[in-house]
Formats: sequence, structure tokens, C-alpha cells
Amino acid sequence: MRTVTIEDLIGRPLNRTEEKNSPGRVYVQGPMDIPLSPPRISVVGTRRPTGEGVKEAQALTKMLVDNDATVVSGLAAGIDAASHKSTIEHGGRTVAVLGTPLNVTYPVSNRDLQARIADRHLVVSQFSGERPVTKKNFVMRNRTMALISDASVIVEAGEDSGTRHQGWEAIRMKRPLFVCGPVARRRPKWLEEMEDYGAVTLENYEDILDVVPHSIKLIDVFG
Repeated sequence: MRTVTIEDLIGRPLNRTEEKNSPGRVYVQGPMDIPLSPPRISVVGTRRPTGEGVKEAQALTKMLVDNDATVVSGLAAGIDAASHKSTIEHGGRTVAVLGTPLNVTYPVSNRDLQARIADRHLVVSQFSGERPVTKKNFVMRNRTMALISDASVIVEAGEDSGTRHQGWEAIRMKRPLFVCGPVARRRPKWLEEMEDYGAVTLENYEDILDVVPHSIKLIDVFG
């Protein structure tokens, strides 16, 4: 385990908007090179996915791996775990951002997955080993995921999903936010609200690759 700054992690200074919810420093474990290779794409969603949602996450992450993207997710049950596993299975790079300290796994069922990511990829946490685990931790985790990612994709999420926090944080920082799969077809109220602020429903996964490079350049120039 070592401690790095968010600037170290993403390879550039933060702008004023990004600094607002930045943890400043984070704890990391794993051999992945820092700064993290771009493009860094978060793939997140519900802890209770449908089979359709899992297949969507798997197909999306395969496309990202095939295009040399780094897949970021939150090691939660459901869509997050499926995204990490699919990335690993297809030989890609994955980053797990935790809502717990590095010495804690939640859910416990992902203990082996967390160990594998720590051994071959990268696990990130903004929480010290002494900090108690609360619901607020996971809101903060989602904001940090949005911060270190060049774009976020919500695959499947209900009306009350905590994934919404990441969506709104991406919008606040003017990062690309995409939705696909079941959530795009069911159109919960929060999705309609996010679309008013720029969220995009994916017609083709590859559309991410068209948008993200331009977004990265804008952050570098105008951040």
C-alpha cells in the first residue's frame, strides 16, 4: 500500500471545479502504472442487475478493452463486479475504487476479486484503515470515481440507485456521462433529468471513443 495524490493518479493538476469534492490523497494497492493510462472509463450500475444488464456490462467492457481503455468501477456486487471480471477476462486494465479502507472488502463475496485486482491491477481508497464504514463513504467513492475517470457509463440503475451520485458529479465536472442497457430503455425519472444537463444515451458503444478524446483535450486546455 502507498499514498498518492489525485494529481499523481490522473497525471495533471486539478482545476477548481475538480478540487471541490477531491479527497486530495488516496491509498492505492497494486502494480498498475501511475498516472493511470487514458482513456479511463467508469462502468457502474445496480447491485441487483438483470441478466440483460450483466450482458450489457460485459459487452461494453470488452469493447473498451479492445480499444485499450482502462475500466474503472466500484467493486460493488452486480454491475460493478461484472465489469471488473469481464475486463480481467479479456486481458484489460481495471481500477477498483472502494467505499471502504483497503483492508476491508464490501461485499465480502468480492474478497477474491479485490485480491486479484490488488495483485495485478489497482485498488484505490480515500479511507484510512481506522475510518468506520458508513453509507456516506459510498457516495464519496462514486464522486471520486467520476473524478478520476474521463467519462462514466451507467449500465443499469433504479430510481434510488447510489449510482446517480456519480452521474451528477460527472455532469457537475462537465465530464461525458453515458447510459446504456436496461436503464436507457426503462427511462427512470432521474435519467430524464440528467439528459437535460447533457447525459447521452448510447446507440453504439464506440460513440464513447469519439467523445472522450475531445473531452480530455478540453479539460487540459480550459480546466
